[in-house]
Amino acid sequence: MSTSRLIYGLSALGILVSSCSKPVQQQEEGVAVEQSLVKPFYVTDSVIHDTDDPAIWVHPSDPSKSLIIGTDKDAEGALYVFDLKGNVIDSLIVRGIQRPNNVDVGYGLDLGDRTVDFAVTGERMTSKLRFFSLPDMKEINAGGIEVYEGESGADFRDLMGVALFQDKTTGKNYVIAGRKNGPTDGTYLWQYEILGQNGQISLKEVRKFGSYSGKKEIEAIAVDAELGYIYYSDEGVGVKKYYADPEKGNEELAFFAQEGFSDDHEGISIYKLDDTTGYILVSDQGSNLFHVFPREGSASNPHDHSLITKIATSTISSDGSESISLALGPDFPHGLFVAMSDDKTFQIYRWEDMAGDILKSKN
Repeated sequence: MSTSRLIYGLSALGILVSSCSKPVQQQEEGVAVEQSLVKPFYVTDSVIHDTDDPAIWVHPSDPSKSLIIGTDKDAEGALYVFDLKGNVIDSLIVRGIQRPNNVDVGYGLDLGDRTVDFAVTGERMTSKLRFFSLPDMKEINAGGIEVYEGESGADFRDLMGVALFQDKTTGKNYVIAGRKNGPTDGTYLWQYEILGQNGQISLKEVRKFGSYSGKKEIEAIAVDAELGYIYYSDEGVGVKKYYADPEKGNEELAFFAQEGFSDDHEGISIYKLDDTTGYILVSDQGSNLFHVFPREGSASNPHDHSLITKIATSTISSDGSESISLALGPDFPHGLFVAMSDDKTFQIYRWEDMAGDILKSKN
């Protein structure tokens, strides 16, 4: 029996009535900290090599049939697809991707001959972005599309982080690409407009942006489409914030989460209570904690993201994660949180278990 089915079975028997015990709050420098270990509602089937990052595709008519897409990071890597109980869907696995790190999901991309939802992952060893239509996981451009063209130095072309942004005003779609190493002159991240024609995708470079400390790398990237911001982890240093719209310039709007992390700043995800409020969750990889910050900032400053709480989970050295506040069937009435764990799985949490007594849930 798979781990996911085992956890579900125990829940059905009433043995696992709640995924976590009642939270115990402890004040840490004025911040309420969840001390109970939050446990997942489901754990996915294992991948072969090394999980790294998940994304969630929402089914348009039946949210309970939504999918989790996750990377298996290896030179002979893959994209895995799971149902919301963590069961792998073998027919949708895409194998033969050369070290995929991050994955993201987009909706309503006009390809000229059709409109598709899609997943994108970075193929690190070829410096290519690979695009797949959803939910069938068929590749749109065979072999992918190269990025960082003209960049010198192999280590500056080592593609890792990817995130998608659909501008709600213009309808334009963009992909932001991060890498293992890059310059410290504010051009670490490259942003491309995604263009569709005759059933294929082309990429138009629109800007290079993003300050870099030079300490480790920039991999985790998250986009808040409604508010129009990009967040990324400058690992070992903090989280930085920029406008997502390239027309608004390259000013660094915020630099937060600089203290209280034991190791790398990793996966970033956003839980949206409504169009303007919610939470930003950042993985403290070395402590198996997720630090939570206000999405809307403070009352006086939208770019003041002060720590709200820290959540301890059963993930091991978590890298990538994703949050969603939409109701996804009876198991996840307030949405879910899914995070990579360093045991070849992804752990799937009910949002209300993550929220405990400190955070809110979307009704």
